[in-house]
Amino acid sequence: MSTAAQAMAAAASRLRAAGVPDPARDARLLLAHAASVDAARITLIAPEEIAPEIAERYDNLIALRAIRVPVSQLVGARAFYGRDFKISREVLDPRPETETLVDLALSAPFDRVLDLGTGSGCILVTLLAERGDALGVGVDLSEAACLQASANAILHGVADRARILQSDWFDAVEGRFDLIVANPPYLAPGELADVAPELRDHEPRMALTDGLDGLSVYREIAAQAQSYLTAQGRVMVEIGWQQGDSVREIFKGAGWAGVDVAQDLDGRARVVCAAQPA
Repeated sequence: MSTAAQAMAAAASRLRAAGVPDPARDARLLLAHAASVDAARITLIAPEEIAPEIAERYDNLIALRAIRVPVSQLVGARAFYGRDFKISREVLDPRPETETLVDLALSAPFDRVLDLGTGSGCILVTLLAERGDALGVGVDLSEAACLQASANAILHGVADRARILQSDWFDAVEGRFDLIVANPPYLAPGELADVAPELRDHEPRMALTDGLDGLSVYREIAAQAQSYLTAQGRVMVEIGWQQGDSVREIFKGAGWAGVDVAQDLDGRARVVCAAQPA
């Protein structure tokens, strides 16, 4: 029987051989999950022997991680904007870059927000949690995603202010909003071959690509969103880092005002913001 430290070292070596980025971190996080302890306490149990049932659970987790199943799917949660969100392979894994969109959304007041393609609900739930008086609607074509978003709304205490609808973009949406946000599928099919296997092989394809040129959803939002915004309303969409000019021109061509491209913390184009025409 091995100690926790020995098991982590062996696991990290196995993950490293499989090409997993940061294998030591993943080995530590997955052992914490297998042993049902906080990751910060792993060093405390490092000298201890691992119980057989924990060792078996850990081995299974490492085997799955070695074929590039994301850690967040294995533990069932991912941190986003200071909160843990429940996720599954049915929704896109929340990513740090998307926090740029949340920061921008929170930079001005809003009472009603619409989240298109809500997925896990991380954007909508975060905005409602940060703005205690706001109301929100989240829509997604995937029924499984709607269930996941609803669960996260309950988890973070905003379910009474969040309405989750199964909808193909604006189809089931009614009323007007001060803010419309979206992190749509923006990869062209040919680009999928170049993304990490965690993303390509284990996350929902409909959340990654529009099956066309990666820009079709932006055209739809630019064409329709004005009818769902208040007079002073704003729209903010996350983009691929090379899409800034293309998406900006889509919104300008549809008559939007104040179209701007914001960068993420790495200095890459990440969010296009637009306002109702004057």
